[in-house]
Amino acid sequence: MTEPSSHLRTTADAYDAMATLYADVARNALDPLPLDRAVIAAFAELARAAGAGPVAELGCGPGQVTAHLRDLGLDAFGVDLSPAMIDIAREAYPDLRFEVGSMDALDIADGKLGGILSWYSVIHTPPQDLPPYFAEFGRVLAPGGYLLLAFFESEGEPVTAFDHKVTTAYRWPINDLAGLAEEAGFTEAGRMLREPLEGERYRRGHLIMRRNEAR
Repeated sequence: MTEPSSHLRTTADAYDAMATLYADVARNALDPLPLDRAVIAAFAELARAAGAGPVAELGCGPGQVTAHLRDLGLDAFGVDLSPAMIDIAREAYPDLRFEVGSMDALDIADGKLGGILSWYSVIHTPPQDLPPYFAEFGRVLAPGGYLLLAFFESEGEPVTAFDHKVTTAYRWPINDLAGLAEEAGFTEAGRMLREPLEGERYRRGHLIMRRNEAR
């Protein structure tokens, strides 16, 4: 992997510093979120039906969503920029594979994956740096594979930075994020917008994108 950019180093250091606390908070985070679980289940069903290869959770953190994908019947593994997060994931889920890596330079062969889950993991990427991430997702996904993006939606505003509890993050218009994926060779299969619950600040966006057969 090439030398990480400054925002990648900042993000990795920030999550390393908060890894134990973050893991404690995230462990059961999906339990009260039926709509979030439903969109993950839809993604899992599509990826299973496509049968194009294993599924990677990119930006897997402490691994609880990777384990959820496994429980939904997928051959799943996780990749994260934070070594501390990967250590926690490996300890919590020793039957699963977790690797340190960056989403913009994956140690994965072309067309190897049947699915990618990016669960609030592109949110820290500066907007001008995001297109190469989608190009990398397209490189490692098999034709017909699926990508699920979860992110903070900007609710009618342009791309907006905000003070995420770990490090600076960005809220995106759902149409703009879908457009970036389409430029990288994806076609939208579906979307879900969820209004913020008590204790949440922002609307949540979810996009399921299918990697085109030919680009």
